[in-house]
Amino acid sequence: MGIIRPLDEHLANQIAAGEVVERPASVLKELIENAVDAGASRIDVSAEEGGLTLLRVADDGTGIEADDMLVAFQRHATSKIATGKDLFLIATLGFRGEALPSIAAVAKVKCVSATDNSGLGRCVEIEGGALVTDKEINAPKGTEMVVRDLFFNTPARLKYMKTVQTELGHLSDVVYRQALARPDIAFTFTHNGNLLLRTPGNGDLRQVVAAIYGTASAKATIALSAEHPDYALTGVTALPSETRANRNAVTVLVNGRYVRSQAVMQPLLQAYHTLLPLHRYPLAVISLTMHPTLVDVNVHPAKLEVRFSKESELRGFVEQAVKEALGGKTHIPSGANTRAAKQPSWVQEQIRFQLPPSEATEATEASRGSEASANAPDFAREAAAAVENSLSRDSRVSEQKPSYGNNSFGGINYGSAGSYAKPSSQASSSYATRPFPTSQQPPVQIPDKVWEAAFAAPPVKPETPAFPELSWIGQLHGTYIVAQNENGLYLIDQHAAHERIHYEWYYDKFGRPEEASQELLLPVTLEFAPDECLVLRGRLAAFESAGVYLEDFGGNTFMIRAVPHWFPDGDEAAVVREMAEWVLKEKTIDLKALREKAAILCSCKASIKANQAQTREAGEKLLERLAACRQPYTCPHGRPIVVSFSAYELEKMFKRVT
Repeated sequence: MGIIRPLDEHLANQIAAGEVVERPASVLKELIENAVDAGASRIDVSAEEGGLTLLRVADDGTGIEADDMLVAFQRHATSKIATGKDLFLIATLGFRGEALPSIAAVAKVKCVSATDNSGLGRCVEIEGGALVTDKEINAPKGTEMVVRDLFFNTPARLKYMKTVQTELGHLSDVVYRQALARPDIAFTFTHNGNLLLRTPGNGDLRQVVAAIYGTASAKATIALSAEHPDYALTGVTALPSETRANRNAVTVLVNGRYVRSQAVMQPLLQAYHTLLPLHRYPLAVISLTMHPTLVDVNVHPAKLEVRFSKESELRGFVEQAVKEALGGKTHIPSGANTRAAKQPSWVQEQIRFQLPPSEATEATEASRGSEASANAPDFAREAAAAVENSLSRDSRVSEQKPSYGNNSFGGINYGSAGSYAKPSSQASSSYATRPFPTSQQPPVQIPDKVWEAAFAAPPVKPETPAFPELSWIGQLHGTYIVAQNENGLYLIDQHAAHERIHYEWYYDKFGRPEEASQELLLPVTLEFAPDECLVLRGRLAAFESAGVYLEDFGGNTFMIRAVPHWFPDGDEAAVVREMAEWVLKEKTIDLKALREKAAILCSCKASIKANQAQTREAGEKLLERLAACRQPYTCPHGRPIVVSFSAYELEKMFKRVT
């Protein structure tokens, strides 16, 4: 007698439920999707003990016909697809017909539904897959699903559930994603009687973001809107100042369905490249709309992953749309946490500072609409001038200052494109002593070319809003440039600013390496591990694309024959080694990414560091060149360059206004 036999239907349903019902959040996701498909304008969700004891979802949608109530709990019963062609035209969230029977197989389920406002509806109760109740009942239009004692008949599954707090976190994630996907639906979510979320359902996505992430986060978002022949993109994304430690705050929606898609996530993060620090992520809601034939939603049991038929086009479209939205904003974070007010309620009597005539003549007076708003900027301007006077006095030196021509910095002529020459040895050995602006630090020797190289990038037309016009005040701790304008006080990280200037210049130069490579007088050797050598031997062409000529010298050694002449002096070996480490780490070599990596490495090596004092002339030139950058607000690593303190914030800190 054979040993293979069909499973009992009840047992088969319990096993099949595992594909759909992993935890309470899986149940909630299916129930909310059914409510959305039913055209609900209001969805109320309540849970107890992380959803293990109770899950309730009530909506005001179309409801379920009385004759369909029992059929809805049969396996693979659905009204959303009828033929094989329908699988390629799926326009609903649910379509497989597995949700209700799978849930009913491992829980106690009660369904009450009515299709009109007559007050008459139908009630069905099922426990562990067995029908308990089927009767008429008074009910408002819509559907109420109540799921109790999840996994009551499968204790092994129940044993592996996490803590109530963990399960609540998963429940919250489901509700939040659905609320972000449908801001036109009013959601409420309560747990153990405590209200956790309420959205207005007026279609305003930013209000939903505020309800979930807070008002401050919502204010830091910008709207997204872009069109493509095949796609439409809407949503919001946060300014670079609003970051998260993980990707959980990124919601990707495809035709209203929340999905996890690297095809959308990667271009989104690429659009923020050099705007965010390492391991920081944005807050974003990316909603894509496309014809159902361009996306396959039937590739994952929980419908959390999709497959696009034109993925490469989609990636470019998403990245460009986010870049354009970010490019239209100024990314200067505030240095204070005070909230701006339209008009101060009172102003303290102004304290007048008497400044030396030479400093006072440099201060500019800005006209104000009222006497109250005029007093504070005067105070800030005079105090800043006093600071400048002190710093200038400490940083004066008797030795010769660097000379700056119109088109020549650090011995390199930038007057005409394609004409470059290495700095002369005489220029390289020219030093000027510049002491720190604090008495605790000893003077240091800094080459003039370090300062002059700060201004190597020729001005380009900014793609972002105009960088604020700033006036030099001084330098703080040899690290931060202090500047001002009529709007307030600004602190500029000199190393980050210099990195940005260098990065844009180097990135342009790496795009034309054939114009710049020159053979080293004394070749430099690098050693790698045997397995690394095997990889590098097959990827030497990638280095040549960046103007670096690396030769296999035998054994575990490679020789650097030539590099672009504008490589940072003395750091050629360090830069090439870091490039090699990147090449070894990557599975496939993207020449654009290699070009960018090399530009970042060179900019970091060549830039001035913290605790290096500089003259007013050098600082003003640095600000001038920073303002000419395409993206002057963050360094290539995504750290902020400029922090501002508005006039009102300064007044608030000194209790001059309330």
